[in-house]
Amino acid sequence: MALLRNLFLLLIVTSISFIELKAQNEADGLVKWLSFKEAQEKNKQVQKPFIIDIYTDWCGWCKHMMKTTYSNPALANYINTNFYPVKFNAEGKDTIEYNGKIYKPLSKEPKTPHELAIKFLGNNLSYPSTIFVTNNFEYSLLTQGFLEDKKIEPILIFMVENAWRSSIFEEFNKNFSRTFYDTSFYKVPVKMLSFKEAEKLSAKKPKKILVNIGTNFCNTCKVMTKTTYCDSAIGNYINKNFYVVNFDAESNDTILYKKEKHYKIPLNGYPLHSLAVRLTNNRFSLPSLCILDEQMNPLEALNFYQSPQQLKPVLEFFAGNIYKTKTWNDFIKEYSTGQPTKATKK
Repeated sequence: MALLRNLFLLLIVTSISFIELKAQNEADGLVKWLSFKEAQEKNKQVQKPFIIDIYTDWCGWCKHMMKTTYSNPALANYINTNFYPVKFNAEGKDTIEYNGKIYKPLSKEPKTPHELAIKFLGNNLSYPSTIFVTNNFEYSLLTQGFLEDKKIEPILIFMVENAWRSSIFEEFNKNFSRTFYDTSFYKVPVKMLSFKEAEKLSAKKPKKILVNIGTNFCNTCKVMTKTTYCDSAIGNYINKNFYVVNFDAESNDTILYKKEKHYKIPLNGYPLHSLAVRLTNNRFSLPSLCILDEQMNPLEALNFYQSPQQLKPVLEFFAGNIYKTKTWNDFIKEYSTGQPTKATKK
């Protein structure tokens, strides 16, 4: 009888624990949320971007986002690995230090916004809101409303893979969708060559060479490879003026460049091809775009994701040999305004 009673009590305790765990998972999803203090302290040791979920206790869509988006195991794992995630009650009563400043609740009354919520959202106090912030607080991206998996995914990649450094999100998001979902958009056929193939072609018919450097694990590399070069705004211009090399920075091939052999080497503890480092003048990033002249000499290396709109003036600057007579700053000013400048390159 005592054994049955103990088993019964064990079942009750187990059931209560399961219910509490389920409730906790529904409240927080699978993301390991931190306080502002915890996230900022961790960032001092290892730098990562922040994702800040701005919610209220009464917001139904906030709860739904926890039960769905933040309960997706793959997505939650990506956030836990690459971000410092913070849950912020926009009507909370705690004093918060954020980026060296102190923010306080504006009132003890319920349902009144926190001073930090107003900093983040201004007068548009809409929930849920999500703000993505770089590890040095240099850049932030605010989204408002419920974010399903497909909507939050490109934002996470945009932040983690540093596409924010070189592109606006709207342009990246459009091309991200074209890469992974809406793949039926019009593409200008642009042939991707090996390094050796481009070298042979350029010897017969000299052209400048674009070396697109990426890896299989780099999502922004895939977006750039599949949408930038074949875009109708620049595809035909590229075919006329350049050869394009698609170079895998994880390649096991030994490549002879400028009478020097290049091969895979450890780079910050990860094996990558030494040619990628050479062509980018030791400024390697993913993705990288290297521009070579007709004699295979490096002219420029562009870091991170490049959209067709960003790349178009760069192509004209080098294909037209404008770089020989003008600085980039003078050229882009003229390009943007349509007014010729008198400045020449010294």
